[in-house]
Amino acid sequence: MVLHNRINDVQPGGVLRVVATDPSTTRDIPRFCQFLGHELISKVEDDDLFVYLIRRGQ
Repeated sequence: MVLHNRINDVQPGGVLRVVATDPSTTRDIPRFCQFLGHELISKVEDDDLFVYLIRRGQ
């Protein structure tokens, strides 16, 4: 998954902004964060775009 590679580019405690068009991300990204210990700071749905802010865990 591309998200896994991108979050590794962020320092622990840093924030990654993710913009997606796939509605399945509303399910997948919160699970990703929970499973790997990252914090989902915000989730905004704007028409066909889904924008997430993820704080990288340790």
